[in-house]
Amino acid sequence: IVKCLEAHGGAVTCAALSRGSGRLLATGGADCRVNLWAVSKDSCIMSLTGHKSPVECVQLNPSEEQVAAGSQSGSIRVWDLEAAKLLKTLMGHKANVSCLSFHPFGNFLASGSSDTNIKLWDIRKKGYVLSFKDHSRPVRSLAFSPDGKWLASAGDDGSVKLWDLSQGKKITEFTSHSAAVSIVQFHPNEYLLASGSADRTVRLWDLERFSQVGSLEGHTSSVRCILFSPDGSCLFSGASDCLRVFGWEPDRCFDVVPVGWGRVADLSLTGQQLVAVSHQLSTVSTYVVDLKRVKRSGESKVPGSVQDDRPLAERQEPRGAALRRSYERPTPTCSSQRYGDQSGGGRRSLSEEETEEKVSTAEIHNAEDYQEIFQPRRAISRTPPRTSEPFPQKICPSCPSFCPCLPVCPPLSLLSVPPVCPQASGCPASLSDEDALALMKKGHDTMCVMLSSRLKNLETVRAVWTREDIKSAVDTAVSMNDLSIVVDVLNIINLQPSLWKLDLVTTVLPQIDKLLQSKYESYMHSGCSSLRLVMKHFWPLISDTLKATPSVGVDISREERLLKCQLCLKQLRNLRQVVKNKAELVGRHGSTFCELQLLTAPLDDLL
Repeated sequence: IVKCLEAHGGAVTCAALSRGSGRLLATGGADCRVNLWAVSKDSCIMSLTGHKSPVECVQLNPSEEQVAAGSQSGSIRVWDLEAAKLLKTLMGHKANVSCLSFHPFGNFLASGSSDTNIKLWDIRKKGYVLSFKDHSRPVRSLAFSPDGKWLASAGDDGSVKLWDLSQGKKITEFTSHSAAVSIVQFHPNEYLLASGSADRTVRLWDLERFSQVGSLEGHTSSVRCILFSPDGSCLFSGASDCLRVFGWEPDRCFDVVPVGWGRVADLSLTGQQLVAVSHQLSTVSTYVVDLKRVKRSGESKVPGSVQDDRPLAERQEPRGAALRRSYERPTPTCSSQRYGDQSGGGRRSLSEEETEEKVSTAEIHNAEDYQEIFQPRRAISRTPPRTSEPFPQKICPSCPSFCPCLPVCPPLSLLSVPPVCPQASGCPASLSDEDALALMKKGHDTMCVMLSSRLKNLETVRAVWTREDIKSAVDTAVSMNDLSIVVDVLNIINLQPSLWKLDLVTTVLPQIDKLLQSKYESYMHSGCSSLRLVMKHFWPLISDTLKATPSVGVDISREERLLKCQLCLKQLRNLRQVVKNKAELVGRHGSTFCELQLLTAPLDDLL
């Protein structure tokens, strides 16, 4: 281990190393920030703000001039590191963004999400260029081929898929992994793809024959990251406890380096050193492996494979050059027309973008390091925007109200002559309520459809509640398979404990389990409130019923109550374990779960 840094005010959620030099590190956290670090330095160079929910993934582009970050809310932000400003905010995913990958050249970015969609963005425009949907579970990794023509994706469904960007369709998929696939990477020269999985294997796929050509085993835990050497002669594979150096055709392991780095997030090469980064809670640790010392180890044999006594050496010619095609790297002339334009669903209004840029800032903590890394060869550097003064609000000159029709900074003409709103009668101040609502909805078609559907479902639940009872209404909400509806209903009945009955508790407890494990803060909050209510108002009844001695004779109502209490106990046991795990979190959520851990402690008496 080289160093361990306190990287964020909350938990560190992701980390990525630069591919070009390996000297730059980007981290994302639950504090909604993206921090930039020099691997050789101890202090943060720059901190980027603007996301309103935790950052889920982060990626640096090949030239190390831009960084992209995806958030829990589904938004993506791209910053220009040299100018220290926000370039673009991209909206389109309906769930958290789980992975990102920059195109090897051009202004394109690929994103994968828990909504199972993959999107290709032109960061010079507002919307996405292509959208792919074929994974059945969250997408975990994306990689572009060296020539930029293909995109590989991997997901929790255990599949690896290959996409043709020029045709906008899937080429093939590989399904040999027996568990979630966490990482994919293309060979730097040959038509070869590698994938690492929770099944503890790395598999290699021939992209000419679309067949598996290697299965590299030996890891005792999930494969978290992989990296081909620059000449493609070997593959580095990182799991929680070690680094393995593999060869293939035939499958073999050159060396095993025991490293207790835990949640290793990324690998990069710089010269004869391999740099790795891992994170735990609010800290980030960096590691360096001297590749000159990598050699065969007696414990490194992969079952059923060949052991190689030769130390790693750089090859004069890429492996398998005579056996497998190599990529032809075209002139970087990417354009959105090359892929077609399907961006209608991802466009947003101008005022929305202005608002996003308004709340995004870049805080430069170390000016010398910033200039050394991001402005090293510039005779005239671009000045970072001033962050000490807020942008002026857009006030309509004809009325003392906020006006999205005006630019952020009013033109000089508005300062020297009696101003008039640029859209006159179109200004929100002069619109009717109906027209103003239509103006606000503009550019939010997807969200409006979602909210309309949610309202319709809630009206159905309300009708059942009015016609029958609260238990039937909650059953209806649960049957809709939409946690947002369940949350809306719970937020109402949590305020009225008198509405709760034991049979309602048996229905709600499984939903609380889902809410506590959700990534959405509001869902977790509702789940915690419901569990607190159940423990305070129903645990005495459940406990007394289960401890009571059997009665003489047949008491049907008592038997029914006993069965419900036994079911509640089983569900509460599961929740008790979830609460224990969550109590280790840092921050406000950790405090809430610590409180619930104390509140659920009486459960141990019946375990």
